[in-house]
Amino acid sequence: MDRAEKREFVTSLNETFKDSGSIVVAHYAGLTVAQMNDYRSKMRQAGGSVKVAKNRLAKIALQGTDAEGISNLFEGQTLIAYSSDPIVAAKVSNDFAKGNEKLVILGGAMGPTTLDADGVKALATMPSLDELRAKLVGMINTPATRIAGVLQAPAGQLARVFGAYAKKDEAA
Repeated sequence: MDRAEKREFVTSLNETFKDSGSIVVAHYAGLTVAQMNDYRSKMRQAGGSVKVAKNRLAKIALQGTDAEGISNLFEGQTLIAYSSDPIVAAKVSNDFAKGNEKLVILGGAMGPTTLDADGVKALATMPSLDELRAKLVGMINTPATRIAGVLQAPAGQLARVFGAYAKKDEAA
């Protein structure tokens, strides 16, 4: 990379750090190309991204962002996983690390909050924004269904009573 490319890469990485809901930093030494491609595709399907960057350039890109506190994690062969949804990057990284011990989660950041490896794992256990929205809609929808059922019950009972009287009159 020449200087102009490095400058452009640092600028784009800086914007990525500013726009991300969460960032996960991990060591990837020993992963095969197929495993990295699998990890990247899983992250892409979930709505996140994975980048491998030179540590020096990543530290420069972190300057002036909320995640500046994680610059000490960039030592050795590191990768950066990020997503706009605060849960996605942590969840996909944690799930992939469970099945592959060569991906070692070092820590990360969620906004200005710096997370260690245990913090990233705790974040991964939380439901995503879409799951929370679905639960909220379900909770809101349930009382409406119950109210409709309660309102329909008296009308149904009245209809059955009238039907019984009609059958009684027909029989008489």
